[in-house]
Amino acid sequence: MNLLLAEVAQATQRLADAGVPSPRTDAEELAAFVHGVKRGELHSVKDSDFDARYWEVIARREAREPLQHITGRAYFRYLELQVGPGVFVPRPETESVVGWAIDAVRAMDVVEPCIVDLCTGSGAIALALAQEVPRSRVHAVELSEDALKWTRKNVEGSRVDLRQGNALTAFPDLDGLVDLVITNPPYIPLTEWEYVAPEARDYDPDLALFSGEDGLDLIRGLERTAHRLLRPGGVVVVEHADTQGGQVPWIFAEDRGWTDAADHPDLNNRPRFATARKALP
Repeated sequence: MNLLLAEVAQATQRLADAGVPSPRTDAEELAAFVHGVKRGELHSVKDSDFDARYWEVIARREAREPLQHITGRAYFRYLELQVGPGVFVPRPETESVVGWAIDAVRAMDVVEPCIVDLCTGSGAIALALAQEVPRSRVHAVELSEDALKWTRKNVEGSRVDLRQGNALTAFPDLDGLVDLVITNPPYIPLTEWEYVAPEARDYDPDLALFSGEDGLDLIRGLERTAHRLLRPGGVVVVEHADTQGGQVPWIFAEDRGWTDAADHPDLNNRPRFATARKALP
């Protein structure tokens, strides 16, 4: 075993002892980051090329600083995004939400589908949809200036229409014209603060995490936004906490102009997102 792989083994144990959820993966990712190689190439790093800065970044991860803040990048579906302090780090769970949305848009008989991403954060959802639905027209909105510093970097050169503003009042120019509205809004109940993982609680912005006593305050408001934006027959997709399964579809009730409201599981078979269709006249 070469020196770097031996150090990775030690780092893995340190991260595991610190409660890091994926210690081996993170130890290898950080080793690759510091040494400028891919994870699968760690064995090729010569002992003489070992960089002691590896232990500096391991100490930061040991203190539960997010891996993505240390490396400055996050991977989401086929994207590599720039992230850091001030912006929500996209999670793997959201990839299944986007996958469902992509399938839904592709199934629509629309040549150039209009898509709106509310509370876009890093821009992960909007960029994934723009990339994987090539003829789509994708619009995204974010309120936080701190987050937008990262969003602007990520969407640069893309065709995503990025705007700063409140998701509840955004895009009045698109009222009744949108085929799909998608959002990963804040949904953690304020009462759950102490149970949130340190990586999120201490580093992700509160604006992207918490939404009232039951976590559903913003989703209730976004229900009206989605109804305003969508054309009849258009679809809304809303990510939520796995503990909120069954609650969110009720927000998209028939008497509020919706049909086909349903919950869907993520890859771990936990309730992860709700969908509904704007009723036809």
